[in-house]
Amino acid sequence: DVQLQAFGGGLVQPGGSLRLSCAASGDRLDYRAIGWFRKAPKKDYEGISCIDSRDGTIYYSNSAKGRFTISRDIAKSTVYLQMNNLKPEDTGVYYCAADSQMRGKDICELGYWLGGSWGQGTQVTVSS
Repeated sequence: DVQLQAFGGGLVQPGGSLRLSCAASGDRLDYRAIGWFRKAPKKDYEGISCIDSRDGTIYYSNSAKGRFTISRDIAKSTVYLQMNNLKPEDTGVYYCAADSQMRGKDICELGYWLGGSWGQGTQVTVSS
């Protein structure tokens, strides 16, 4: 299984930016899809942005479109989430997760599922 480690969260003012990183390691890095997910207080998990590694298709949630950009550095086995123009409603714990079977769009629409590989979360707080 792939092991994932997310970092890069912090406290930022509204309108600010953060870049999250998710480093993948393990004996087999053959996941089908990988993405970023948010767990806000009193809300369900939300798929923010996901990549399908087979065809490179990228999925964004409506809340992320136009502000967030997902990218990956294959050589470094790292996936990034550049977050710009952050809003208080972006506050939450951000996780990266991967799945060996499902497409990027599928895992993002699910938001949370069993059987995938999940990293520890990184807290993002947007507040003045």
